[in-house]
Amino acid sequence: MLREHVVSEALHHLGVPTTRALAVVATGRDVRRETPLPGALLARTAASHLRVGSFQYARSLGDPALLRRLADHAIDRHHPDARAAERPYLALLEAVTAAQAALVAQWMLVGFVHGVLNTDNVTISGETIDYGPCAFLDAYDPATSFSSIDEGGRYAYGQQPTVTLWNLARLAEALLPLIDDDEEQAVALATASLETYSPTYTAHLDAGMRRKLGLPDGLADDVANALAADLLALMRETGVDHTSFWRRLSAAARGDAEPARAMVLDLAAFDAWCERWRAVGPDPAAMDRHNPVYVPRNHLVEEALTAATEGDLGPVRTLLDVLASPYDERPGLERYAEPDPDGGAGFRTFCGT
Repeated sequence: MLREHVVSEALHHLGVPTTRALAVVATGRDVRRETPLPGALLARTAASHLRVGSFQYARSLGDPALLRRLADHAIDRHHPDARAAERPYLALLEAVTAAQAALVAQWMLVGFVHGVLNTDNVTISGETIDYGPCAFLDAYDPATSFSSIDEGGRYAYGQQPTVTLWNLARLAEALLPLIDDDEEQAVALATASLETYSPTYTAHLDAGMRRKLGLPDGLADDVANALAADLLALMRETGVDHTSFWRRLSAAARGDAEPARAMVLDLAAFDAWCERWRAVGPDPAAMDRHNPVYVPRNHLVEEALTAATEGDLGPVRTLLDVLASPYDERPGLERYAEPDPDGGAGFRTFCGT
């Protein structure tokens, strides 16, 4: 429960849409896991708790009136513009698709790995929900998966855009009776709606990469996209620490490439890339606004949660204070900006609910 509180607050301050934790309340009773652990309840706040799974459940009951009431409620609460559309329920699907495309792009930009991205954890509002086995990237690798239950990597960092589209397809299936009475026509309309997901996601991701690289307005898309793609390839080759590397690029934009350069293996490739990048005039101040110094690093979260389990909430409170201003480098907080000394190898998260 405290993991949910810490990480949801971190995403909120990073500017990522998220549910939040109103309170974590100890029950005074142990819960049996690998070992007995102190139990607690989480009071979560959200624009609503409607998820794709809510619609799957309503559809499974075979009650068209219930499904329609649920969809009407979702439109009124989250996407009221859909009400004026020629096909309101198709417009609802389109709005949720757009919201989720934007959300997942933001996860990818900050290195967030949800860990259990099933249909019950995809909100209609476009907020992040359910932080059980979540974590943040240490070494940059799209195949990174921390969740103990995700043995096949279905919910790995680099799989998040694809699995989100799969989940949205399940929402489309649930909405088919409302989209059109003719099932074939409904399928065609829903499919066309889902086809907007990938270009919308890519547009948000590309815009975010431009901001992280400090690229000037007006720079040609092919130049910007090539700079981003080539950098990610270098990062993957070396397995650089995701958060630290992006932040150190600000120093390179100011003229000192060594902090970032020291993190890569192929120095010649980095130097060639850096020369191309500097030639377009990156803005280091803009980069500092979009590349955080502090994220809830996995080893620090575990350290704080272990202390809390033993009755000391001080490390959790300190971590929350650090994460409340993630883009502002502050003296005395160096350990919160540093990678795991052990490299994060073998780190696993567990769904504790």
